[in-house]
Amino acid sequence: MRDTTSMRLRGPRLEHRTNERRDSIPILIRYSHVFPALFCLGGGARIRLLLSGPPFELWCRARGLTCLGSGDRLKDMLILAINPGGGSTKVAIFDGPKTALSETVEHPPNQLVRFGHVLDQYEMRKSAVLSVLDQHKFDRTRLQAIATRGGPLRPLPGGVYRITPRVAADIRHGEYQTLHASLLGPLIGFELSRELGIPAYFVDPESTDEFRDIARVSGFKGIHRVAISHALSCRTVAQAAAKKLKKPYQKCRLVIAHLGTGITVAAHVGGKQVDANNANDDGPFSPQRAGSLPLSGIVRACYSGKYTEAAILSLFNNKGGLVSYLATDDIRRVEKAVAGGNKSAELVYRALVYQVAKEIGAYVVACEGTPDAIVLTGGLTLSERFVTDLKKWLAPLKLKLFVFPGEEEMSALASRLIAVLSGKEKELSYDKETALRG
Repeated sequence: MRDTTSMRLRGPRLEHRTNERRDSIPILIRYSHVFPALFCLGGGARIRLLLSGPPFELWCRARGLTCLGSGDRLKDMLILAINPGGGSTKVAIFDGPKTALSETVEHPPNQLVRFGHVLDQYEMRKSAVLSVLDQHKFDRTRLQAIATRGGPLRPLPGGVYRITPRVAADIRHGEYQTLHASLLGPLIGFELSRELGIPAYFVDPESTDEFRDIARVSGFKGIHRVAISHALSCRTVAQAAAKKLKKPYQKCRLVIAHLGTGITVAAHVGGKQVDANNANDDGPFSPQRAGSLPLSGIVRACYSGKYTEAAILSLFNNKGGLVSYLATDDIRRVEKAVAGGNKSAELVYRALVYQVAKEIGAYVVACEGTPDAIVLTGGLTLSERFVTDLKKWLAPLKLKLFVFPGEEEMSALASRLIAVLSGKEKELSYDKETALRG
């Protein structure tokens, strides 16, 4: 057969470049108005397709082909976004970057207590996702891709990953760093992708690990600082801040603070999250988590005979912080108590603001140079009083400060997936990354 550098078909335009491998086997093409199919025999040719719709683009991506020039069509792609949290499951449908449907299904403690293990919640959480679609009479067969929160998987660079059988198997077999409901996202995404015949991806997992080696040293041999953070939220607002600065994200130095029921403060340098507190281990206390604690107090609690290992971890991570002091994780109730003259509530509230500000100051140093900005996000930033009080502590730093109130994770799932499918961001391989890292 002749070596063809370009062919024109009715519908798609195919560019077959063979200048990289002269020994590539030519391409066999079958095309129909219903669903075109292309088979590339051999691995040498670089193939670029310009096609007429997201379904075929995704079909090609699943087979290692790259579709270019499809940005406009990807704006109309229907994406299911899934974000399981400790006490809720967030579900959204995106028509391209626009939200077509969004709902949060709450899971009260009396519903979750009957499950002995977080992963035992799988069927209940999956049913919650499908029930949202059914309640809105949304035909799930119209979906073209799925994007989920990643969870605390194995250590990985930040990015967008295809959910493969290996991902699902690792979660089911306990190959993750800590147990959290967000691990259910890739499991649900994987099963729905098989049922619907569409691809599923996870984005910036909590186990995103781009730490400098110096950031891993804890202070005691054999115990290492582990990268577990609100990586998706942090990366999302970091990129948004870079746009405000009119500067490439990869050239920015930023301190990011995700302030929710758990808190992450991170240093982003050169497009990477080079250091961050572990929301389950250290840093400021939060509405639910104890944060950094005096070591001697932890040891005494562990040897008191009152707690099992699981119980004390749950105590520090779910019943710490505001819950421990004030029996609530709702900042609005705390502020109401402060306004009513509750001195205990006032002290704890002021301590929360103080500890967050102190942590942000530490991560200014971690930027290894003057940060371009401090960036705040998360549920606590919906409180004007909290943000105002925090700004007072940060004012001496004389740095730009951006606030993105609430959480941007759901829209980030869709926008990052679109960035990958349009070729603006590289798709990463979980299987390859885990093999490289052992």
